[in-house]
Amino acid sequence: MKRFHIHVRVKSIEESTAFYNALFSQQPSLLKGDYAKWMLEDPRINFAISTGHTEHGIEHLGLQLETEAELQQVYENMQKAKGTLREEGECTCCYSKSQKSWITDPQGVDWEAFFTHGTATVYGEGINAKPAPEVMEQWTGNDGKSADLKTTKLLE
Repeated sequence: MKRFHIHVRVKSIEESTAFYNALFSQQPSLLKGDYAKWMLEDPRINFAISTGHTEHGIEHLGLQLETEAELQQVYENMQKAKGTLREEGECTCCYSKSQKSWITDPQGVDWEAFFTHGTATVYGEGINAKPAPEVMEQWTGNDGKSADLKTTKLLE
């Protein structure tokens, strides 16, 4: 089985290990004075890219959950991690309808926890919508209208 790898550069191994232990609700499988690794079976990885940003690199990391119960468990883990939580709740983001919350780790990397329950015809709405200007200048879609899940074909 393939496993996606993410490596984040951190300021303090102790502070970051405590944060990720809480977030993942699990201890690292390897811990050294300058390195820690968690071999997680759950969650699997959802990798996405987008254009229209002034800076390039990691936008954020996240955990996509399959049920509202899983979302609640990760939210509880976020509370244990002691970062600043931002509860977004119901939103439209990345062409999806979701429930989500955010936390920032000790290095300033944003993490989202989200449960997707539908599709959308627009990239985003609400407080976190940041449409690319060159895309929105040409937008001819139906802003804010939900896609019909029964007739929407998702690309595989």
